[in-house]
Amino acid sequence: MIMMRGTTIARTAGFGLVLFTLLATTVPAAAQARNCGEGAGGFNRWMEGYKQRAVQAGVSPRTTNAVLSGITYDARIIRLDRNQKSFKLSFEQFYARRVGTALMNRARQRLKTHRAVLDRIERDFGVPREIVVSIWGLETNFGADVSDRYSIVRSLATLAYDCRRSPFFTAQLTDALRIVDRGYMPAAQMRGGWAGEIGQTQFLPSPYIQFAVDYDGDGRRDLIRSIPDALASTANFLKGHGWQRGQPWGQGTHNYNVLRDWNRAQVYQRTIATMASRLSGR
Repeated sequence: MIMMRGTTIARTAGFGLVLFTLLATTVPAAAQARNCGEGAGGFNRWMEGYKQRAVQAGVSPRTTNAVLSGITYDARIIRLDRNQKSFKLSFEQFYARRVGTALMNRARQRLKTHRAVLDRIERDFGVPREIVVSIWGLETNFGADVSDRYSIVRSLATLAYDCRRSPFFTAQLTDALRIVDRGYMPAAQMRGGWAGEIGQTQFLPSPYIQFAVDYDGDGRRDLIRSIPDALASTANFLKGHGWQRGQPWGQGTHNYNVLRDWNRAQVYQRTIATMASRLSGR
């Protein structure tokens, strides 16, 4: 799900063609001052400046040049960013669209199939299995919808250059480079959702660096192919944001507020809590 972890991505429409033309003489100067741009025109120049900033932030020049070589602006990503309409639905509409009988049945089956690893996760992180499985189902239909359609680096570079959320996505881009630089994932595997999400529960690069764990003991933090790694990392994220072991998660509770750190959209936050409650019989 695309409403970013820890931040709200505004969903206002882009400039109309006429308005853009009228403002064309003023936007570039303002954008240049903010290290960002509108449209593809200044992307290559921005990228050269960003490479220097990435190295200054501690990413090796070798990784910076190798990973960013040939990266181009992707107008599709901007269109997708501006078209997140589902978050404007009411909770009832959103829940009905996202959670049906089939998803609930698959969730109950996953609770049984992965009972052993979910037992460990509850013990180690204090996060109930129903919460973790609900997030898993909502994000990628239990891994069935994990996407490798988009280059994570190209998507993040496009969004970092775009002025609407440039600081946030610039930080994500830098952490994507750190993932490669530290050997966590090779550059060729850095493919995922259109906004730079990685794996079965759709981690952005910064949460990946902070909260991803190797839970299957193979020496890698693989959120794409390893179900234990993906689910434990999700629980670790919630624990790291203050999840209280053994406490309720309904509206008005502390743990309900923690779910907002997973996704800032209120309808999504409430959908996680409601789905998990129904799975647990509460």
